[in-house]
Amino acid sequence: MTKQAGFIYTSNFLNYQFSEDHPFNHKRTLLTKELLEEQATLTAEDFIVPRVASDEEIALFHDTTYIEAVKRAGSGDLIADRAQEYGIGTEDTPIFPNMHQASSALVGGSLTAIDKILNGDYKKITNIGGGLHHGFPRKASGFCIYNDCAIAIKYLREQEDLKVLYVDTDAHHGDGVQAGFYDDPNVCTFSIHETGRYLFPGTGNVNERGIKGGHGYSFNLPIDAFTEDDSFLELYETALRKIAAFFKPDIIVTQNGADSHFLDPLTHLCGTMKIYERIPLLAAEIADTYCDGRWLAVSGGGYDMWRVVPRAWGQVWNVMKTGSCCKGPLPEKWLKKWQKEAPVALPANWQDAADSYPVIPRRAEITEKNKLLLEDMLKYTAII
Repeated sequence: MTKQAGFIYTSNFLNYQFSEDHPFNHKRTLLTKELLEEQATLTAEDFIVPRVASDEEIALFHDTTYIEAVKRAGSGDLIADRAQEYGIGTEDTPIFPNMHQASSALVGGSLTAIDKILNGDYKKITNIGGGLHHGFPRKASGFCIYNDCAIAIKYLREQEDLKVLYVDTDAHHGDGVQAGFYDDPNVCTFSIHETGRYLFPGTGNVNERGIKGGHGYSFNLPIDAFTEDDSFLELYETALRKIAAFFKPDIIVTQNGADSHFLDPLTHLCGTMKIYERIPLLAAEIADTYCDGRWLAVSGGGYDMWRVVPRAWGQVWNVMKTGSCCKGPLPEKWLKKWQKEAPVALPANWQDAADSYPVIPRRAEITEKNKLLLEDMLKYTAII
């Protein structure tokens, strides 16, 4: 019997840790898991223990010489100059012990999810440890060593001839995944992100449309800095509905970065929890309409791990499990436990207070600019 939803988690996810002060801290996964457990929307029967990805599976997307370099770096056997050729040992992606093993565990989570979905065991699965969308075949980038999103899609395509819609709502453009399928008409990528004029990786313009047989299957909305909820959601919902109707996917994979929130320290967007409620609700609708419910959700960016990430990622699971978002106060037990450690005051509720974010003086200008952006993106397509 097919189960509605499953939750991929292992304490091994916490081993993906660059340093104590690095902004990418996978303690976020533990905070999210425990929040959901205290909310009673996540129970023991929901958990799926992931396997570790093999080198052969990682090589579906990554070059074998790069995999060997990651192994050697994690064992202290790769000189600094050689490491930087592969994007490791940098400020963004420093070397840490056993980095190959830690990265393989994250990839294994997404592959386990694909296995379970294709076997008919589950309709929808969340891999709370995945979402490393910046990795390239021969190079680490933007905190991402192995690109579990791209590996999972390659693996899926090997197992079954299914059309994959990849949807990326991280504030940073999903460049590694887009590049991996830029010539593939069976994988449609859609990324809404902060414009690259101000933010890493600087890519994701509306005219990046794919090449060869994949031309017309890459979509990008590089929204303006300081974009707020209403403008974000107007563009996102309009574009995603049109793209899904055009592509008619067999399965969707969503990368759910939580760094478009106004509290995120690394980006300049001004979203609230309102967008993190609509994003999974719309994903579930698309999956149910076109994909017989098949949906893999991975996590991704998000650098306010105390106030934002657990709530945002938690709502993805809440929608998968119950069909709706949680409302009202956060569990008191969770707040008491983690407030002792948190350097900031934790939010009391799932939703943000109406007066919690700053007034944006350029709101009308930004909104109009984003509308024109959507028009420009649609001009490059046949889906108007």
